[in-house]
Amino acid sequence: MSEVKSPEQNDGSELHEHYSFTAGKGQEPLRVDKFLMNFIENASRNKIQEAAKNGHIFVDGKAVKQNHKVKANQEVKILLEYPREDFELVPEDIPLEIVYEDDELLVVNKPAGMVVHPGHGNRSGTLVNALVYHFKNLPENSSRRPGLVHRIDKETSGLLVVAKTDEAMTKLADQFFHKTSKREYIAMVWGNMKDDKGKIQGHIGRNPKNRLQNLVFEGADADEFGKAAVTHYQVLERLGYITLISCRLETGRTHQIRVHLKHIGHTLFNDKRYGGDHILKGTVFTKYKQFVENAFKILPRQALHAKTLGFEHPKTGKWMQFDSEVPEDMQNTLEKWRKYAENRSLYE
Repeated sequence: MSEVKSPEQNDGSELHEHYSFTAGKGQEPLRVDKFLMNFIENASRNKIQEAAKNGHIFVDGKAVKQNHKVKANQEVKILLEYPREDFELVPEDIPLEIVYEDDELLVVNKPAGMVVHPGHGNRSGTLVNALVYHFKNLPENSSRRPGLVHRIDKETSGLLVVAKTDEAMTKLADQFFHKTSKREYIAMVWGNMKDDKGKIQGHIGRNPKNRLQNLVFEGADADEFGKAAVTHYQVLERLGYITLISCRLETGRTHQIRVHLKHIGHTLFNDKRYGGDHILKGTVFTKYKQFVENAFKILPRQALHAKTLGFEHPKTGKWMQFDSEVPEDMQNTLEKWRKYAENRSLYE
């Protein structure tokens, strides 16, 4: 993960150009954040100021702060840590399960298998492709993704809030940043968890040996390679070699629940990326092996569902909370494990 440098340190050599503008000959001195607001469609001043604070706004090749005055003929660029996607975002008529909608926001229940936003290898069929078809002029987040306040993994099902206005984007994103939103997940994990509830704390960062995975960094490496992350869990049901738990996030790191649970020895059931698609707990008997393989077929993804989502409405300030049903594939797999737990002797 690239280090964020102060504006004074940043020369832009490790960044990617996203925007470039040249001030006109008649340009009166104007703060750079106000200057950019005039050029970037759907940009919020907060996001521009955040970019400046992180050393991502350059004037004539030098990183500047938000109050820097742009003058005539100067070149203004925004450089970010990730490359700009060189493809057009195509609206697609994909059905959405909308749980709630008003003028400021909507809450959608994303099915497992749907990617949230386009990226390498996923140019179409994403939630964002559907959003830009059904809703016009959605505000962009700091990564230029229309409407998205947060995201969940492709194979994770569940609730997401989408902003419809700049104000909603700013205020909702602020709640997620300051950990005042509520996010609870239901997960099936390998093993019988020792404690009925607990808190997992561990800095999460990219696995240097496998770029598709994240892992927990500890000791001297924690701050250098990872970002602080906190997950609370509570046991809901014990089913032999599988435990059903509820997870509440304080932070929102990539793969956070998956990484934290693997770190404490309880990998998500059928999480292929983190090794949960192998029999990690149980017996060596053939009947048991066949039972687990059948369970994998019923639930061909990691056993994780974003069940509950809560936040303050960006306009009214009223607390809003939404709950969703655990999807059929997870429910069917749970029933299978319940029957196993009741008749364990038949498999051993």
